Amino acid sequence: MPESTSAELFAVAQKLLPGLEGKAVGGGSDGNFTAALGVPTLDGLGAVGGGAHADHEYVVVEAMAERADLVAGLVNAIQHT
Repeated sequence: MPESTSAELFAVAQKLLPGLEGKAVGGGSDGNFTAALGVPTLDGLGAVGGGAHADHEYVVVEAMAERADLVAGLVNAIQHT
């Protein structure tokens, strides 16, 4: 997924959550399909944690409200554009 497909939405996300940092990683996601169609796409908006899909996977519960607020803010911003 080219970084350019997320640049505009990521700028909005950074306004909603100052200090938010992006990270490019390998692998596949459903976001690759929308990005390939030219649809602005952000990936990795799920829970904060680590060990994805492994026995040691975990979620940082304290970060869930902040992440939910970020996603709600993005939806609100998209609706008003």
